[in-house]
Amino acid sequence: MRVEGKHYHTVWLDGKNVKMINQPMLPFRFEIVTMKTHIETAEAIKEMVVRGAGAIGAAAGYGVAQAALDAPKESFKRNIGEAVEHIKNTRPTAQDLFHFTDAVSKAALGVEDVEEGRRKAVETATAMAMDQATMGEKIGEFGDELIKDGAKILTHCNAGWLAFVDWGSALAPVYKAKRNGKNVFVWVDETRPRLQGARLTAWELANEQIPHSIIVDNAAGYYMQNGEVDLCIVGADRVASNGDIANKIGTYEKAVVAKENGIPFYVAVPLSTIDLSIKSGKEIPIEERSEEEVLYARGESEKERSLIERLRIANWKSTAKNPAFDVTPAKYIAGIITSKGIIKPNKEEIAGLF
Repeated sequence: MRVEGKHYHTVWLDGKNVKMINQPMLPFRFEIVTMKTHIETAEAIKEMVVRGAGAIGAAAGYGVAQAALDAPKESFKRNIGEAVEHIKNTRPTAQDLFHFTDAVSKAALGVEDVEEGRRKAVETATAMAMDQATMGEKIGEFGDELIKDGAKILTHCNAGWLAFVDWGSALAPVYKAKRNGKNVFVWVDETRPRLQGARLTAWELANEQIPHSIIVDNAAGYYMQNGEVDLCIVGADRVASNGDIANKIGTYEKAVVAKENGIPFYVAVPLSTIDLSIKSGKEIPIEERSEEEVLYARGESEKERSLIERLRIANWKSTAKNPAFDVTPAKYIAGIITSKGIIKPNKEEIAGLF
């Protein structure tokens, strides 16, 4: 990630501390926050200080490493187990969280010597995070092949730098296309209710000097219908073994409308997002978040730029429902962009990746 010319990872381990970009403060303020324990790291995941499947996974892996570093020798295994369960209970949908926590805890508990277990936990969490960044760049290289010069691309939610350790998934092909001299334009769905598109994706694209426009979520069909969208690329929080995907709420609608208008709809993911134990999207747990995310909005005061305000935007007597994700069946997906190439969303090609 480049911010004012300086390179950052979204999340990283610094000694015993997990450091991350404070995403709820974007795009108004750029700040780095420090999580000193795995409890604090878990809370940051739950409260979406860090968000995006890949970044959540890396943060979770680092959280397990923190627990390994802090656990007393006499209760090392028990403390690691408790930390894993605590971290896993923060967000139920994103597969990367479970992939990272299981791998790092296995490394920590796979040796008899506690000090060796601590070293293995840190080593594994760091290596997996760096591998994810490499996969993001590979996704960008393969996805770039789909983008023609002058293409207009629609995306939903944030699947860029901020959703990964580095590079991103859905936006990685856009970044590669720009670096390879192609002129690209991005339609940025605002992505209610947390506005990850308006706040995060647009901020990233502005940093990369890529032309874009923020649109309300229900305007995407209008632009598709009028020939203003050449292809759609989104990320995913979990991919089932049959090619169904779970992604930010509203993704299913975009895929259906894209299919109706003959526009190819692609999903970009690292291999760690694919869950071979899930047969179809019907088995993916969907997180239900607080109704307050729908009933309230936060933003910077126009009069006092240093003030972040929380405003009620709905009728005071009304309640709200807030599913965070929906499932897009494989039949609406033109292809899945992975670090090993672009595949069709079916059992055979997905299994072949492994």
